[in-house]
Amino acid sequence: MERAIATLEAEIERIIKAEPALARRCAILTSIPGVGSITAAKLLANFAELGSCSAKQAAMIAGLAPIACDSGEKNGKRQIRGGRAEVRTGLYMAALSAANANVDLKRFYHRLVANGKLPKVALTAVMRKLITLANTLIREDRLWQTTHA
Repeated sequence: MERAIATLEAEIERIIKAEPALARRCAILTSIPGVGSITAAKLLANFAELGSCSAKQAAMIAGLAPIACDSGEKNGKRQIRGGRAEVRTGLYMAALSAANANVDLKRFYHRLVANGKLPKVALTAVMRKLITLANTLIREDRLWQTTHA
């Protein structure tokens, strides 16, 4: 089983390296602290529009945009739904890692929790930040940097 997984990972890596555009997009994604090669490959395979849409569109496609459940005067809870489950599940572990490794996202996560958000809700917000950050970096064709422009 482990040998088959290693073979598949090597084949995915070979395919990405063989195509310069994919290799550049992969390099941009993996430059973000918390996003590894597996998450990058999952995003490349399941989210081809990444970099060519707005931040809101990226969040909707990934299923990470809060959808209102309002009717008349009733204001329901916002919840995420729809979108591409493969992208969302791929971002979950990256968000966990980024909430610990990425200084900006760690600060963002802890600020949300300190303000009373549930940890899972704050983690979903980190996932949305990750997808919008990845979308912006790919659109601008630049690597992630610790200092802001």
